Amino acid sequence: MIDVLIIDDERLARRKVFELLSGVPEVNVVGECDSGKDAIDAITEKKPDLIYLDIQLTDMTGFDVLEAIPKEVMPMVIFVSAYDKYAIKAFDVFSFDYILKPVRPERFTLSLEKAIEQLT
Repeated sequence: MIDVLIIDDERLARRKVFELLSGVPEVNVVGECDSGKDAIDAITEKKPDLIYLDIQLTDMTGFDVLEAIPKEVMPMVIFVSAYDKYAIKAFDVFSFDYILKPVRPERFTLSLEKAIEQLT
């Protein structure tokens, strides 16, 4: 079972990711966060295997979140963003994937399948 945390300041975006994850037997959604501070706390406490992380949060960027996470609890990261201009930086911090909004279900599923393969 892969524990997943969804981090996005937009409720509808979180809901979309949750819907795409629901019904996948290997996935257990352990929570949702709408701010960077909540994300840091949740990652540190819940130690998810995988996070879906937006770039622009209300209080900080997704990159700021990753910088604040202790290395020993760093999960696999898939960025989900409306901005393609951050893709290179995302891979510079060794994210697993970068999905553009609006999220296409086929692209999301392909990414998730590859993540599950890597994590299991």
